[in-house]
Amino acid sequence: MMSSQGGKTPYQGDERCFGEFRCPECNRTWMSANSWANTAQKCQNCMIDVYPYKQSALQRSGLENTISKEVRHPQHLCEKCRRLGRPCTDRY
Repeated sequence: MMSSQGGKTPYQGDERCFGEFRCPECNRTWMSANSWANTAQKCQNCMIDVYPYKQSALQRSGLENTISKEVRHPQHLCEKCRRLGRPCTDRY
């Protein structure tokens, strides 16, 4: 469910989604398949919290296992990981 009212992010569901980010300080942009409702990621340049301006459901391609092993999730930049005290990508 997408909503622009009542939250800090467009997506207000409970599942992980795909997010697009743009830092208001340095204009750096990035995308993440580890985006969550009302949850920020830190800009690698400025180290400030940035909320996604666009979010969408994850599209399953069948390559998730190979891609996730190649690209390491930067837990120190992820608000959800810091809040949980573990990787947000873990299912437990």
